[in-house]
Amino acid sequence: MMPAPSLLTRLMPLLFVLLWSTGFIGAKFGLPYAEPLTFLVTRYLLVIGLMTLLALAMRAPWPASPREAVHIGVTGVLVQALYLGGVFMSIHRGLPAGISALVVGMQPLLTAALAGVLLGERVSARQWSGLALGFGGVALVVGSKANVDGVTTEALVHMLTPAVAALLGITVGTLYQKRFCPRFDLRTGSVLQFLPSLALTALVASQTETLAVQWTGDFVFALLWLVLVLSIGAISLLNLLIRSGSAVNVASLFYLTPPTTALIAWAMFGETLSAPAIAGMALAVSGVWLARKG
Repeated sequence: MMPAPSLLTRLMPLLFVLLWSTGFIGAKFGLPYAEPLTFLVTRYLLVIGLMTLLALAMRAPWPASPREAVHIGVTGVLVQALYLGGVFMSIHRGLPAGISALVVGMQPLLTAALAGVLLGERVSARQWSGLALGFGGVALVVGSKANVDGVTTEALVHMLTPAVAALLGITVGTLYQKRFCPRFDLRTGSVLQFLPSLALTALVASQTETLAVQWTGDFVFALLWLVLVLSIGAISLLNLLIRSGSAVNVASLFYLTPPTTALIAWAMFGETLSAPAIAGMALAVSGVWLARKG
């Protein structure tokens, strides 16, 4: 007989959704004071420094082989550099934080489509129904937002392209980690994930941005929040969830980040939701319930 899950274990998915959703808010909060990739380079440097000190102080184990270290590094590039870079660039280009979250919220559908082929996971009919319902909710919110704001197609494509790249990064990264390195020490693994992300992001930033930062109080707060709460807290929770659950179940949690982000963005920045958008949010949440029950 399997032991009953602890209260902390049951609360982990909800805590992850709440923390992950604040990442979009932190990006919007700090981006007026630094360009997106420059912001991320600063964030990665702090995370690497903190996690290296923690790993050394606690004598955390490093990967047993170079191959395992490479796999962890690849997941970092996908889940950190590509995903975060895309989200920050889309918000910097004018895409509302709630819409950025909605685009990335389509991840469960892509994950379900690929999990059976790449991981051999069985996706039930109920899960497919939930994922499709969630996708419909996301599409409804995105469409209604574009119509209400009167955004041109060209401008929308310009803003959405980095967000779509982020969607691909987090989808492939989750599947890759589940397949090649589902279990690793979270302290040393974080260092190995962020090091190649730093190298790649710094290289692109040096060619496309001014690397200037305005060290205001708002920027420092956003930076520390993203480092301590997101890069250390939320990413550690994501790694634990990937380790303990199926890829489809973990991915379905991302359907809950759009409504959570939208509510926080409404409270902090006045980003409004139309009636169709609210209906879409309800569909997305219903889809998550169905997918996870499956």
